[in-house]
Amino acid sequence: MTRLKEKYNNDVRPSLVDKFEYTSPMQAPKVDKIVINMGVGEAVSNTKNLDKAVEELTLISGQKPVVTRAKRSIAGFRLREGMPIGTKVTLRGDRMYDFLDKLVTVSLPRVRDFRGVSKNSFDGRGNYTLGVKEQLIFPEVDYDDVDKVRGMDIVIVTTADTDEEARELLGQLGMPFQK
Repeated sequence: MTRLKEKYNNDVRPSLVDKFEYTSPMQAPKVDKIVINMGVGEAVSNTKNLDKAVEELTLISGQKPVVTRAKRSIAGFRLREGMPIGTKVTLRGDRMYDFLDKLVTVSLPRVRDFRGVSKNSFDGRGNYTLGVKEQLIFPEVDYDDVDKVRGMDIVIVTTADTDEEARELLGQLGMPFQK
């Protein structure tokens, strides 16, 4: 069992039950899954760029990502329907907790001029989205192997009904929100 999962079960869940006065511990919100998405726009002209992104995302997440394809053609972007334009990976269970732990304790503090993540990136249904500008904040990515700085979106899906509950859950799991 991972460190963060134990922390959730032993400390976070009971305190959420107290704070929001749930009748059962099963009502307490939990992290459902984490989706990491890396859009690679340059893949349109050169598919090699996509392989590199897939490789990096595999290192970061610990599992193989799927390649996402264009839903429709956009002439202005020289894009045809079905062309590969990005890569994403969905983490659940222990891998998800490992990634969240690593994100909060190691990666986010490595961001330049880091003052905490925005409190306003919740979607109204208890999910949190975080944009990362460069993949170098993850310790697995070797600086010398990076050909191009790529960003990614990290979506943390929780079972919380409201943003307030989700904010409390992530805050107690150690997410460094802005003061």
